[in-house]
Amino acid sequence: MSDPSSPPPHLALGSDGYPAAGGVDRRTTGDEESSRANRRWWDAAAPAYLAEHGSDLGDIDFLWCPEGLREDDAHLLGDVAGRRVLEIGCGSAPCARWLRRAGADVVALDLSAGMLARAAELNRSTGIDVPLLQADAGALPVASGSVDVACSAFGGLPFVADVEGALVEVARVLRPGGRFVASVNHPMRWPFPDSPDPEDLRVVSSYFDRRPYVETDDRGRTVYVEHHRTVGDWVRAVVGAGLVVEDLVEPEWTPGRTQEWGQWSPERGALIPGTLILVCTKTV
Repeated sequence: MSDPSSPPPHLALGSDGYPAAGGVDRRTTGDEESSRANRRWWDAAAPAYLAEHGSDLGDIDFLWCPEGLREDDAHLLGDVAGRRVLEIGCGSAPCARWLRRAGADVVALDLSAGMLARAAELNRSTGIDVPLLQADAGALPVASGSVDVACSAFGGLPFVADVEGALVEVARVLRPGGRFVASVNHPMRWPFPDSPDPEDLRVVSSYFDRRPYVETDDRGRTVYVEHHRTVGDWVRAVVGAGLVVEDLVEPEWTPGRTQEWGQWSPERGALIPGTLILVCTKTV
């Protein structure tokens, strides 16, 4: 029997260009297993993901969520001009380039070399050259107390097993008075099927079942992991890291927006929240 935590030699791609899942499970996974699987998945999925969503994400733009909320309108980070900003889970780094154009001194990091390769290409094509680092959210390669603002737009936190440790790292690198804003899957998504169709709005699992969603290959090896926390779990994790919750934003669907994104759709977005944005500060 193969070890489900051992990395596969390669990830077979489906007809849609994404890694093909041989099976789906709900079970506990450790930090190392989650990190290794998700690094490989995003490396393999980067071309298909960016082909599908790149035009929505943009090259120099800050999209917080599939509902269409953008930092240009939300102003959740405040004035970033002259501020030292760390983006966690930057993907192809459109948010980091937006921040740089807004006057921030920004560094962007991601787990995936595949995503960072595309980020480097876009740095060159846009002429906005933001520093890029390959790193895990649970071990930020940044000096303590050196960051004014940290942000994460669906980057990293849903894929981290030890999110409490990752948030402690965020608190470590922030200066007193620093700000942390992160968008994550809204916990209300968890009990419902992963479908944009409002007809599928039926509870099929428990909101309180915190076992991660795990995809495996045809030999049972872990290739993708996504973690679930309740709203209370997120608040306790943030407070436990020494941060103060200033706001919990649940974006409503942007009027006129027709873009579907996985489970998110205009019809479904009119009925239930799909994104939770944590707005936090470090006081001391």
